[in-house]
Amino acid sequence: MNNQPIGVFDSGIGGLTILRALRKALPNEHLIYFGDTANVPYGGKSKAAVTQLALKVARFLESCQVKLIVVACNTASAQALTALQKKLSVPIVGVIEPGADAAVKATQNHKIAVLGTQGTVESRAYVKAIAKRCKHAKVFQQACPLFVPLAEEGFSNKPAAKLIAQEYLQPVKKSRADTVILGCTHYPILKKLIAKIMGPQVTLVDSADTLARAVSLFLQTHHLAAIGRGRVKLYASDAPDKFTRSAQKLLGEKTARATLKKV
Repeated sequence: MNNQPIGVFDSGIGGLTILRALRKALPNEHLIYFGDTANVPYGGKSKAAVTQLALKVARFLESCQVKLIVVACNTASAQALTALQKKLSVPIVGVIEPGADAAVKATQNHKIAVLGTQGTVESRAYVKAIAKRCKHAKVFQQACPLFVPLAEEGFSNKPAAKLIAQEYLQPVKKSRADTVILGCTHYPILKKLIAKIMGPQVTLVDSADTLARAVSLFLQTHHLAAIGRGRVKLYASDAPDKFTRSAQKLLGEKTARATLKKV
């Protein structure tokens, strides 16, 4: 079972930041990534819609005989993780708990800000996860819906991205949070811009790094680590050629063309 693949999914290219972190941390693991590009973004959809989409993708990954499913989407982790864990037999991990844990460990003034999609913010998943670890922490949430299309379209270095980021981050700076969770897997694509606006005194918690560490610990604890050299298999529910180009750019390696897969 150790050499079975790990399944990873997100609404689009954002989860590729987690795939990249997994490749770096776990080079022996075979990884199957599904980008639900036909339905991106998940952030503005209802909980019922997100759960239905996540279940379809997760069941496809389960059919690929994966040993673990990584929900590389904050919205799906916040709104559908419990349903996925109840309805699938494969172990499933999400991004919320590792991110909350890292933020609580990083903060000095116990003021934490969460940048997320509208769905993640409304779920208050990070607020609840942080409260479990630090009852006196103050959590400020900021929805940043335009960050996802900016990342998807490769606009992270454009002037428009800077203007939008400044608008979103102004109230975050006023909150005096010393730790900011990038609560969407698309947001690390804009990490340099966010860091520049927030300043060096603020710690950014990158869901990609925290989740990679959590997956590594899970594999070690359950004796599921693979041996040999891992491979990457990509699937996309729409526009596989565009998705492949984005994947190769973000991963920094040549990959096989993504396979079109409707779910």
